[in-house]
Amino acid sequence: MPLQPKLVASYFTVAGDVAAMSESMVSPFPFRDRAEAAAKVGYIGIGLMQDDLRHSIDQYGYDGMRSILADNGLVHLELEILLDWFADGERRVASDKNRKFLLEAAARLGAKQIKVAGDVTGTEWPIEHMMESFSDLCRDAAHANTQIAIEVVPVSNIRDLPGSLAIVDGAGAANGGLVVDILHMHRGGISLEDLAKFPAHYIKHVEIGDAAWEPVGTIMEDALNHRTLPGSGELDIQGFLRCIASTGYDGPYGIEILSRDHRKLPLAEAAAISFEAGQRQFDLLAGSAR
Repeated sequence: MPLQPKLVASYFTVAGDVAAMSESMVSPFPFRDRAEAAAKVGYIGIGLMQDDLRHSIDQYGYDGMRSILADNGLVHLELEILLDWFADGERRVASDKNRKFLLEAAARLGAKQIKVAGDVTGTEWPIEHMMESFSDLCRDAAHANTQIAIEVVPVSNIRDLPGSLAIVDGAGAANGGLVVDILHMHRGGISLEDLAKFPAHYIKHVEIGDAAWEPVGTIMEDALNHRTLPGSGELDIQGFLRCIASTGYDGPYGIEILSRDHRKLPLAEAAAISFEAGQRQFDLLAGSAR
């Protein structure tokens, strides 16, 4: 029998023609349409970027959004992305405003997690400072009944497993951990063997997609514009999934496709082909285990 993973449509997978890190990241597809399209093909959850979250709240209100999620059986809502939660000065002031908004939205919508990232400006911060900042953030998130998941990204100051582990372990928060993304693991040179040894209770979310073995353009350009459907690139998805399974992780898997080609697709097609490609990887994994 094929495995039945809990698949989540990450924001850009069904957001349509909107590019990451653009001036506005509001989807041209209404939230209701995305929720219905995702649920119809089998997704159990969906992601929202901050710009789009604000727009959707304005359009439907918190009550309306909760009803849309419930009507479509979407039990996993992911909000992203909070930056500079460890910073100071004007960066921290801006981050704290976003933090307040995301935590309120998480509490009122029942979001399972808020995704965060490290410093992508090239600035390094003392590990003790990162631990303390993460601990504070997780404590705030606990009041909103949500978890905080750091995405390990090779172009940030949270780029490897030892450093990531030090931060989440040092924070000592049960609702704090990591997002493990196959592309970032590969681009960051993190071995599958090391990943297999990572403590499962610190893995809060896993994301799969695919890509060429070598980046197209810079690592950032590649991550934002050249990801492909699982199984259509050159990454070792089966090896990655086996290593994740060996940790004991049994949570949801996000299907994350950031692609110039994918975002031009009609919504129904984008939802269907991304879900089918993700599910096929688990079907293959089940077959190889027989």
